[in-house]
Amino acid sequence: MKLLLVEDDSSMQTALQRALSRRGIDVTGCTDGSVALDAWTALQPDVVVLDLSLPGMDGLQVLDAARRQGLKTPVLILTARGTVGDRVMGLNLGADDYLPKPFDLDELEARLRALARRQLETERAGRAASAAPEPGNMMVGSLRYEKDSGAIYHEGLVMELTPRELALLQALMVKPGHAVSKEKLFELVFPGEADVQYEAVEVVVYRLRKKLAGTGVTLMTLRGLGYLLKVEA
Repeated sequence: MKLLLVEDDSSMQTALQRALSRRGIDVTGCTDGSVALDAWTALQPDVVVLDLSLPGMDGLQVLDAARRQGLKTPVLILTARGTVGDRVMGLNLGADDYLPKPFDLDELEARLRALARRQLETERAGRAASAAPEPGNMMVGSLRYEKDSGAIYHEGLVMELTPRELALLQALMVKPGHAVSKEKLFELVFPGEADVQYEAVEVVVYRLRKKLAGTGVTLMTLRGLGYLLKVEA
């Protein structure tokens, strides 16, 4: 696994590079937010660990710019900022996970490998879907869910979704017109992640709702029941 570590604390960066390298991870370090995007583009890493407090550009600015440029690498925010607002803002801008400082190295490694694994599975699903469409698809309006590959299409093109957005949309397409509870979606979108709060589902819903704009399918919230997909009239 190739990892880009964007961390301005030189002692922290050196310690993490040594520790993760011993665990078989190829780590490239970057200490300045203003050059992080160039390093990101050049390296094409499997995962990016991004600190928020950076010189040059704030970590959230780096993340926003990367997503606007089409860089889809999974991002784990590593920060000493403990406010919910910072975490939610990072997730809204396209982060896939966060870990507050101080943290356990084993947990960091587990989260990094989970992000890399999900991204690989998503890419495999996309390749399989484009190569061999199979019968038995689920349709909701202009959206098509190929259950064998796991990919979701809009008008013949694979939708560009993060692993969590894909998992949530798959769950809703399996039960078109029926509400799926927040608890059930949490189990499917954040499997085995007991330290993540239920409100994190709302962040994924928010991001997915924006990506569904213009597809003719709306992601609706039913108070007390959960979420469902509705085809616009």
